[in-house]
Amino acid sequence: MDGELRAEGTAESEKKHRAGNLRPPVKLTVWYNTKCPVCNAGIAWQRNRLVRAARAGLIEFRDINLEPEALSRFGASLENVRRRLHATDAEGRLHVGADCAIAIWQATPSHAWLGRLLSLPVIHAVVMFGYDRFADALCAWNRWKGHW
Repeated sequence: MDGELRAEGTAESEKKHRAGNLRPPVKLTVWYNTKCPVCNAGIAWQRNRLVRAARAGLIEFRDINLEPEALSRFGASLENVRRRLHATDAEGRLHVGADCAIAIWQATPSHAWLGRLLSLPVIHAVVMFGYDRFADALCAWNRWKGHW
């Protein structure tokens, strides 16, 4: 896919932090599409679960429609972000689609286990496939409804 980079450093950073390294968990900036009612509801739910992390500056949610060129340095267009979640971490890596969702779950105390589980090789491949098909269908539905 256009401009996609896959990063697996979030789990590694978390491991180092728990092992006694004083480096804080990776800050994650999540770019999402507020014009998609399903995406908007999902992010609102997740944001409520991550209030403490958001207040501490560890995770931030931003509307790509307000800054359509924000991820252009990665080759990600507004259309790419409308189709799949994108996030950047403090180390400058881009997380796209299912990898972005996994990074968010890893940042959610009650769902970190889910992020680790979905990162396992065979499961990860299935999750990527399922996420991409759902994202394609959701994007088509949003176009049909005239959300953008």
